[in-house]
Amino acid sequence: MNIEILLSKPWLKLRFLVLFFFVFTISGVFIYRIIPIPFTPLMFQRVCEQMADGTKVHLKHKWVSIGKISPNMVLAAVSAEDNNFQNHFGIDFEAIEKAQKHNIKAKRIRGGSTITQQTCKNVYLWLGRNYTRKGLELYYTFMVEVVWSKKRIMEVYLNSIEMGDGIFGVEAAARIYFKKPASQLTRGESALIVAAFPNPRKRNPAAPNGYLLKRQQAILMLMNHIEKINL
Repeated sequence: MNIEILLSKPWLKLRFLVLFFFVFTISGVFIYRIIPIPFTPLMFQRVCEQMADGTKVHLKHKWVSIGKISPNMVLAAVSAEDNNFQNHFGIDFEAIEKAQKHNIKAKRIRGGSTITQQTCKNVYLWLGRNYTRKGLELYYTFMVEVVWSKKRIMEVYLNSIEMGDGIFGVEAAARIYFKKPASQLTRGESALIVAAFPNPRKRNPAAPNGYLLKRQQAILMLMNHIEKINL
């Protein structure tokens, strides 16, 4: 009897851990469906990096509702990052296939992650490229697509994404780079902000180099093609 109890304890612990995992993750998705997200794991990581480097801690972030974000910014994000955003269910297999074919020949690696996947990575996970993190990203992506609306996904994405050194979210970016609220961003300004996404800490939309300007023009052309996003 004592042996049976001892053997059963590891399974009891495992059951508890599995139950805790699902309760914690599912509740997190439902809670963030409603409330603003004040802080993300990446923000915490950047603060820790600043402290480790001995530099002054600087973090600019201000949550705003989707109604206070220019439609130009939404259109620019979809055009550049995920032009099938309104139609896919979190994973865009066509985009993944195109990225794989592109990466075989190209020097600059292109990702196939959707805005939903990027949102889950920013809000719930850590930086890295391992199977555990990727598996959790897919897990969260499925839940977020089920529980959240596309409008909410876009709202969280534009409020949480890194847009510069210590700059997170479109409201902070708009005020720092262009001295205006996110609601007043023009098509050109929105395209410049998005153009810097692949490496936002080394690219400044307020003082764009040749690469950013070229990328901006490409995004503007895509924006003209898509024309409008209905969330």
